[in-house]
Amino acid sequence: MILKHLLCRDRVRRVPAQFSWLDQRLVRHDHVRRCDCVALALYLVLVTVADAQGLSFYSDRRLGALLSVRPERLAVAREQLLRAGLIAYEPPLYQVLALDPTPVGGGQ
Repeated sequence: MILKHLLCRDRVRRVPAQFSWLDQRLVRHDHVRRCDCVALALYLVLVTVADAQGLSFYSDRRLGALLSVRPERLAVAREQLLRAGLIAYEPPLYQVLALDPTPVGGGQ
């Protein structure tokens, strides 16, 4: 059994004011521009399957099957999400992170 633990305690996600796990700042603060479609699809899956703290431990094999991508492409997508500051990853554990309060690279 995999023991879950927070990877980034200072960025535990909370339900945003507009009451949606998909925070509107993803678009408003240009987070989506820093990731391609496969990375954003991976993010959607991780947001959907994560627990209340943003934690999940879907395997690469399972994620690849869900997204219909090869392992190498999944790794590229994961790296984009890591660089964008949207997730933390310590195999096999993912944490969907709270979005920064200030926009990175522009936005409204």
